[in-house]
Amino acid sequence: MPSLAPVMTMVFDMGAAPDFRLCLLCQLLTHMAIADNAAMSNTSTGLRERTRRAVRREIAETASRLFLERGYAATTIDDIAAVVGMSQRSVFRYFPTKEDLLLEKFDLAAEQLLDRLARIPAAEPIWSALRQAFEVMVPETDRPGHDAAAEAIMRVVFGSTSLFAGYLERLQRMQDDVVALLRDGRPGATADLRAVVGAGFGCLVAAQRSWLDRSDPCPFAAMLDRAMAMVAPAPPPRQRH
Repeated sequence: MPSLAPVMTMVFDMGAAPDFRLCLLCQLLTHMAIADNAAMSNTSTGLRERTRRAVRREIAETASRLFLERGYAATTIDDIAAVVGMSQRSVFRYFPTKEDLLLEKFDLAAEQLLDRLARIPAAEPIWSALRQAFEVMVPETDRPGHDAAAEAIMRVVFGSTSLFAGYLERLQRMQDDVVALLRDGRPGATADLRAVVGAGFGCLVAAQRSWLDRSDPCPFAAMLDRAMAMVAPAPPPRQRH
C-alpha cells in the first residue's frame, strides 16, 4: 500500500469540516486497500498459473520419457504418478486422459509457433511466414539425438486412430489461431487466407508421413520444403497499365 503521510496531509490541509475530512479519509483508505488487495491477488494468480504450467510440463515430460522406455500401451497413469510423486487423481486434474499426456507436446508447439509467427513482419508473404513458423516443429526431428524419440512418438500418434484424431484436432485449433493472427496483422489479406493456411498445414502433415515412411533419406526439414514448394500459391498476376 502507498505511504499514508501524503494522503493525510492532503486531507487535513483542506478547509473542510472535521467530519467531512474524516469521511473523505476513510473513503481514500478504503480505495487504497482495495487497490492493494487487487495487486496482491493478481500477483498470486500469476504465481499459481506459472506453478501449474511448470507442474504440467514436468508430468508431460515424465510421461513422454516413460512412453519411450516402456511403450505407450504398457505405461499406465499410475506409473507416471509414481515417478512424478503424486496421486493418480492429481495427474488426472492436469490431464483428463492418457492421450492428452502424449499430445501435450503439440500444445506447447502451438504456443511456440504462434509466438514465432507473431514476430514475423506483416510484409512477409504468408506462405513464407508459415514456413518460418513451422521451424518450431523441425528441431524435434532434426536435432542430434532427437530423431529416435521424435520418430517413436510420431509413430504412436500416426498409428492410433484416437491419437491421430486428437492430433488433427489440435492442428485445426492451431490453424484457426494462425488465421486469426494473420488476419489481424495483415488487414489486406485475401479471403483465401484460410485455404492458404490449411494448405500449409496439409504440407506439414504430408511431410511428417513421408518422414515416418523412411522411403526417402532426406531430413524432415527438406521434406517439408519440398512439400510446400509443390503447392506454393501462384504469385498474383501483374496488372496491366
